[in-house]
Parts: sequence; structure tokens; C-alpha cells
Amino acid sequence: MTKFEQMQRIESSGIVAIIRANSSNELIKTAEAIKNGGVDVIEITMTTPGALNVITEVSNQLGDEVLIGVGSVLDAETARVAMLAGAEFVVSPVTKKDVIDACNRYGKVVIPGAFTPTEILYAWETGADYVKVFPSSGVGPSYIKDIKAPLPQIPLIPTGGINIENAGDFIKAGSAALGVGSALVSNTIIESGDFKRLTQRARDLVSAVNSSR
Repeated sequence: MTKFEQMQRIESSGIVAIIRANSSNELIKTAEAIKNGGVDVIEITMTTPGALNVITEVSNQLGDEVLIGVGSVLDAETARVAMLAGAEFVVSPVTKKDVIDACNRYGKVVIPGAFTPTEILYAWETGADYVKVFPSSGVGPSYIKDIKAPLPQIPLIPTGGINIENAGDFIKAGSAALGVGSALVSNTIIESGDFKRLTQRARDLVSAVNSSR
């Protein structure tokens, strides 16, 4: 998959599901459940036990059905081994030039984290494909709108505090996509095995995003 195709997939979905699972089996079931609800872009964080093996196994099991990425990446070497393990995009909570350079070298989408206008512009000029506005929980959709006014050329993916109630407002404010964690893939639900509930949550979130475009 080319970088352009990866970006099309991310923007078409509108949602990047952030998952911290305890096992590859658990994560595969979760991925299938939310895919059935319309969310097919998944970020597996490096805080997941055995994250690299999980990325490889999920990629092998689900193939092109789901776009698998890696999150919580803090250095270029981690980005490299995750991409070799099967990650198609790389997300970081911060902006590190070496991480951005590694992803661009391998032709993968890179989404560094930033918060202030200066940080966001620096991430973009350093080679980001999207900028993860993090944390978004304390500022809300109006902050995205305020950032987009002077920096309309930078595609933003706010992450933190996004849920079914405010997802539409974040999209209307100009977000390219949304990073959604526990509001979609709650570990409590995963551990209970109620995967039908995950599918419904995904479906509701997709509906909120699509109706706001």
C-alpha cells in the first residue's frame, strides 16, 4: 500500500481506533468487532504487551481488511522495527525529527504529536503527514477551529477526550480524522467479551463523523 493509499484510508475512515490490549487474540477480536462497525484503521500502542508480535499477528490475520499502525513511538529505532513488523503508519505523542525521517524513508504515514501553533507548524515543516493534536481533552473542538484559521494547510488529528457526543463537533471544526481510545475500545468491554457492544459503539461513532462532514 502506498502512502497516498494509507492516507486515503485514514481520511475515509475518519477514525483512528487506539487499542491497548492484553493479547494478540484479544486484539484480533476487537479489531474484527470495530471493523464490522465501520472502523478499519487501528493504532496498536507500544505499551501493549508484546506489541511488535501483536502487530505482526494482526497484520497476518486481517491483511488488507484493517490498516494497522503503531502508537506511543518515541524514537526512530522503535518506528523502524514496528514498520518491519507490519505497521503501516506511526503515531507519536511528541514530535521527533528522527521518527519523522525514518517513516518518510520507508514510505509510511507519520503522525507526530504537538499542541501549540508553533509545535504544530514545526511538526508539519519537519515532514509530518498529519499532526496529532494532543492532548485535546482540555481544549475541545474550538481549539481545532482556532488552529485551522491561520494554518489551514495542516491536516490535524485531535486525540484525547473524543467521544460520540463531541466527535461531530471536532470534524466540523476541521479535523482530518479523530484519534479515539477508551470511548470506543474500552478495556472493560474487551475483557467482558461483549464484542457486539464494540461493534455498535464503532457504528455510532462512524455515523457521528459521517453526518458532520
